[in-house]
Amino acid sequence: MPLIVGIPACNVDARGHLQHATPARYGAALLNSAGAIPILIPPMGAAQLSVLDRLDGILLPGSPSNVHPSAYGGGDSKTPDWHDLERDATTLPLIRAALERGLPLLAICRGIQELNVALGGTLHQQVHALPGRMDHRGGEGSQEHRYRHKHSVVLSGQLAHIVGAGQIMVNSLHGQAIDQLAPGLVVEAIAADSTIEAVRVANAPGFAHGVQWHPEWRITEEPPSRALFAAFGAACQRSK
Repeated sequence: MPLIVGIPACNVDARGHLQHATPARYGAALLNSAGAIPILIPPMGAAQLSVLDRLDGILLPGSPSNVHPSAYGGGDSKTPDWHDLERDATTLPLIRAALERGLPLLAICRGIQELNVALGGTLHQQVHALPGRMDHRGGEGSQEHRYRHKHSVVLSGQLAHIVGAGQIMVNSLHGQAIDQLAPGLVVEAIAADSTIEAVRVANAPGFAHGVQWHPEWRITEEPPSRALFAAFGAACQRSK
C-alpha cells in the first residue's frame, strides 16, 4: 500500500467562492521526494481528527495567513487581515492528536509556528519590528526572487544529521516566528539574529520536525531539502 500523508489546507477566496487549497508544490515534494501520496485535509475544525486513522503522516504547509494571537495569548492582532481561524481550529488539535498517535510530522513555515502554539509556546507577530532582528519576509518581486536563498542557518541535533551539514542557506518568507519555545520542543536550527529556524519534538517516538524555511521550493535543486523529505518519507514507512 502507498504511503498517505495529509496536508491541512487553507481557506482561499477564489472570485467570491470559498475553496480549500494549498500550493501544489507541497504535494509534488511529498510524491517525488518522500514517496507519499498527498491528501488535502479541509479546514473544518476538530471533526477532521477522525482522518488521522487513515494517514501515515502529516505535513503542515506554509500559508500567507498568520496564526491568530488569541491561540497563544498574544493580545491584539498586528495583521488583522491575514488570519485563517478555520485553519487554526483544525491544525492545532490535529497536531496534538497526531503526536499522541506517534504519526510522523513535518511542519513548514506557518506549520512550525502552529506546532509551537499547539504545544504551549508563543509567537512574535512581527519579527522585523524587533530590535536587532532581520526582515525575514520575502519582499516584493517575482516568485524566484522572493524564494531565493536569503540567509544561513546553523543546524544541530537530528536535523544536522539528516541534512548532513552544520550550516545551510535557506529562503525566508515569514513575518511571524517563535517567541517562547513550547515545552517539549528542542531547537535544531537558528539564524544569525537568534530567530529559531527549526525545532524537534523531543519525546516524539518518531519523526516530528518543524522548519521555518520552505524546503519544498525547488526541492530537486536542493540536496538538504531532498534529504529532509526523504527522512520524513522513511519515517512514514516505518510507522505503517
